[in-house]
Amino acid sequence: MNILITGGLGFIGTNLTKLLLSNGDYKIRVFDNLSPQIHGVIPRIGKNFVNLDNVEILRGDICNPSALAAAINGMDAIVHLAAETGTAQSMYQIAHYNAVNSQATAQLLDFLANNPHNIKKVVLASSRSIYGEGAYACKTHGLVYPGARSAAALKNHQWDPLCPHCNGAISAVATSESARQSPASIYAATKYAQEDLIRIAGDSLGIGTVVLRFQNVYGAGQSLNNPYTGILSIFSTRIRRGMSLPIFEDGCESRDFVHITDIARAIQLALESDAANGGTFNVGAGEPTSVLEIANMLVDAFGGKIRPEVTGQYRLGDIRHCYADMSLIREKLGFEPKISLKKGIEEFTNWVLSQPLPEDGLDKANQELKKRKMMS
Repeated sequence: MNILITGGLGFIGTNLTKLLLSNGDYKIRVFDNLSPQIHGVIPRIGKNFVNLDNVEILRGDICNPSALAAAINGMDAIVHLAAETGTAQSMYQIAHYNAVNSQATAQLLDFLANNPHNIKKVVLASSRSIYGEGAYACKTHGLVYPGARSAAALKNHQWDPLCPHCNGAISAVATSESARQSPASIYAATKYAQEDLIRIAGDSLGIGTVVLRFQNVYGAGQSLNNPYTGILSIFSTRIRRGMSLPIFEDGCESRDFVHITDIARAIQLALESDAANGGTFNVGAGEPTSVLEIANMLVDAFGGKIRPEVTGQYRLGDIRHCYADMSLIREKLGFEPKISLKKGIEEFTNWVLSQPLPEDGLDKANQELKKRKMMS
């Protein structure tokens, strides 16, 4: 199978390429613009991918129709990873996020609708962010889906959402694929738009499509340069530099951290299984971990001297909790996450310590958000 991986030199794409090369009969075309925010001002391409007969690397912009057409030519399937990913940044780069995420996906599908091609499957990397706050349980009303937390609530340090029916206390539960979609950021809205575009166009064109909603992906190889996404990368740089770790809200906000090797396996299953066609699947560990807990784990792993500082600050567009119900992907594709958080953090730490120490960009990124009144 000839596979096009858009955004293929990023964190997920490089790990997917390694996996496919190791246990499948694939020829892979990697298409990437090598964005400085992700790859650094002077990008580095992994030596494992250079001069391999079954890997072709194309540098190009997903927003350029002619470059995209050249990338699609001769391919059998597409793994669509190319996207801007910063939730906070998306709130003031609205047109740019729409162009890269939504419009470029439309251009890809427009090409497939109007030109000869061999594409039989498209796998989309989507995001748990499309759920917004995800699923909660209310003692009175059962399963509920609260809306985005208001600026007024956050200003008053009302961190936890309330039941939308009785305004009472609720607790987070695993969010299934059938949960209400309620994007709380521009980034999330563009991922939701991608899902609809892929699903509707794929159905009309007779192309198998699979949507994978990733939780918080981490592991060796993730960008250490992007101050807008990847809290493990952001925290690791500050720990290595002896800087404080500012923890938003009260530190109890939680995420579902899933290791990159599990993500790559899920994508390969989606590519190879006809049972995946037309499906939308959560991909996570299925367990919530608080941001304060993950920060303390990293301080311990790196031997840091400064404990995380809970600041009470907040960012508009952030969610409080969301973790994945893994029942559907387990049933349909036989997928189980294999890498525990403890093992994954140990591996991540060892890799980070082998890398050059990057500049810390968190303070600058936060100042930009404060200037725009999107962060307290």
